[in-house]
Amino acid sequence: MMTDPIADMLTRIRNAQAVKHKTVDIPYSKIKYAIAKILEEEGFIEKAETKFKKPRKVIRITLKYQNGEPAISGLKRISKPGRRVYLSAKELKVPKSGYGIGIVSTSQGLMTTLEAKKRRLGGELICEVW
Repeated sequence: MMTDPIADMLTRIRNAQAVKHKTVDIPYSKIKYAIAKILEEEGFIEKAETKFKKPRKVIRITLKYQNGEPAISGLKRISKPGRRVYLSAKELKVPKSGYGIGIVSTSQGLMTTLEAKKRRLGGELICEVW
């Protein structure tokens, strides 16, 4: 069975929020760190930082809550290892009528669907967060 590290990351965040954890640790990778940084910039999490925990590097995500409710109400993996989803700049949409963000992997790195649309870039739609 093929594992999907990004889906694992999203599930860890979802599970940690379900039980109201303050932080969650995720095994480090450049793409997961880039996704975490976008979530931080967009205000879905407090902060994302790398920590060196033996035996390997991890990303520590500090979760964000408003009035006891998680800032992230949903996370959805779109492009999966078994079924990649590529969209042109024209096809990119902002999820949940503007209340969410899509994260796209473009030739110029990871960015939100809004940013990619502005730059007229298409790419692989990694996930949606709202």
